[in-house]
Amino acid sequence: MIFASFEFLFLFLPLFYTAYFLTPFRLRNWPMLIFSWAFYAWWRIDFLALLVAVTVFTWLMARAMDAAGAGSKRGGRLMVFGVIGNVVVLAYFKYANFGVESFNQLITAVGYDRVGWTEIVLPIGLSFYVLQSVSYLVDVHRGVVPVNRDFLNYATYKAIFAQLIAGPIVRYAEIEQELKRRHHSLAQFGQGARIFMIGFAMKTALADTLNPLVDAAFSLAAPTLADAWLGATAYTLQLYFDFAGYSLMAIGLARTIGFHFPQNFDNPYLSGSIQDFWQRWHMTLSRFLRDYLYFPLGGNRKGPARTYVNLMIIMAIGGLWHGSSWNFVFWGVWHGVMLTGHRWWAGRRGTQPMPFVLGNVLTMLGVLVGWVLFRAKDLGGAWNMYAGMLGLHGTGQGEFGLSDALAWQATPDRLWFIPIAALFVYLPLLRRFRAATRATSTRWSRVLPVIAPLAGFALAIVLLYSRDAVPFLYFQF
Repeated sequence: MIFASFEFLFLFLPLFYTAYFLTPFRLRNWPMLIFSWAFYAWWRIDFLALLVAVTVFTWLMARAMDAAGAGSKRGGRLMVFGVIGNVVVLAYFKYANFGVESFNQLITAVGYDRVGWTEIVLPIGLSFYVLQSVSYLVDVHRGVVPVNRDFLNYATYKAIFAQLIAGPIVRYAEIEQELKRRHHSLAQFGQGARIFMIGFAMKTALADTLNPLVDAAFSLAAPTLADAWLGATAYTLQLYFDFAGYSLMAIGLARTIGFHFPQNFDNPYLSGSIQDFWQRWHMTLSRFLRDYLYFPLGGNRKGPARTYVNLMIIMAIGGLWHGSSWNFVFWGVWHGVMLTGHRWWAGRRGTQPMPFVLGNVLTMLGVLVGWVLFRAKDLGGAWNMYAGMLGLHGTGQGEFGLSDALAWQATPDRLWFIPIAALFVYLPLLRRFRAATRATSTRWSRVLPVIAPLAGFALAIVLLYSRDAVPFLYFQF
């Protein structure tokens, strides 16, 4: 079950809200937990046992740390054991296939037979709830948060269906108080519903409309120059509106029941540098990597050379977290190279920033090139797209224009949605201009924020009815 489906909108949500709001407040974590586990079990009930096991293990480890003294040496050893236990679960389910396949490629290259292996299915959302466990254990050891002795509250934190599958990565400290008591009002419910509708429209009307075009472009055996650039551009827009749309839906759903999740996107495609991009894209993951990996490695406190090494390590790990293939490792390294290059360049230029337009163009070009690695099935597929982007698939007539293999998928509605999506990317600049010029608000500017989400939601419902639901792209991570 996904948010952008009729089962969720017209079956799960009505049943959940009915049970939730009819339950006395002091007991509302019960329907929250039960429905969240049911939401997860809808995909595969056997992996619900894994979620529960990770939850119980982490809760017990935190209790043991508390008994030993969370900040003590023994508490620290227990914290390390708890973190390793969670990481081992993640490594087994997410990276065992990758490790065995890489090993098989190595031994077959030198003449040995492949090792037999049955592929492991990756439990949906595992990467996200493991990171939550790690952050909780580390924060308890650091004294940032108290140990939660109430299993119901902790299990609810781990399982809230709004963020269970693909984030945002919510730290325990961010909703600790709301797990015990939270405010409910019609105004807050309406605010959450509005946020949800915006995210739903982003996902269903924009991202899903571009999906067939992207799939067709990345499956071409020899994409032309136009094929490759059209496919890469469409995917750049699809991925943003898909993941940012999901994040808004998660934040909106949480707001309707009194939780305030952290912001996960802040117009990342309006960034003037790659550093600015990573302060705006998947912000909860960026903060996790910064606080739990980059800073412990020394951050930028041990000189430029060590800073560059730390950046490369963090981005390579971030890439591998996204997926168990060399594509994601190289994608992370690519971003590490861009970040170190930006830091080196900024150090030479001092505090003088690059003009926004030039910085944005260069940043988006680097991001788009990286997204090809992110989307391609393997390194060969990525190189195939890069060759197309460079016009290397031949020089004959028609080799640079749109190929017949892609033209049938490039229908007018999909092509029109590319500039429409780009318009929504850069629309916030208009608000900045209005603020800078102190333009007075009109009645239309006050009514539009109410009408637009409703209209977008209605359009998205119609589009959802006319085609199959498309899973969220980040579900695979």
